[in-house]
Amino acid sequence: MDSRRRFLFKLAASASAPIALGSRAFGQAPPPVKLEESDPVATALGYKMDTTKVDKAKYPNHKDDQVCTGCALFTPKAGEEFAPCSAFGGKLVANKGWCAAYAKKP
Repeated sequence: MDSRRRFLFKLAASASAPIALGSRAFGQAPPPVKLEESDPVATALGYKMDTTKVDKAKYPNHKDDQVCTGCALFTPKAGEEFAPCSAFGGKLVANKGWCAAYAKKP
């Protein structure tokens, strides 16, 4: 009788696990988050949400017409102000932003 109870308890616990884990249990990735300028990777790459605010002394090759929408690493959808960037692991970056990983779209 004790082993039957233990079996039923384990069965109930394992059946509720997908509910407790939420969407991750079904293979869905969590929604992407907006990249903050204070993020360690963003800081290392000099990311700014506004390309005109980039430190020109630190990044002399930067030009104000270089924006994320013109970068090959940026994957925007029409009408979105923020979209995923592969340089930041898919985090959302600003359309008008810039970082040192900028690579002009071909």
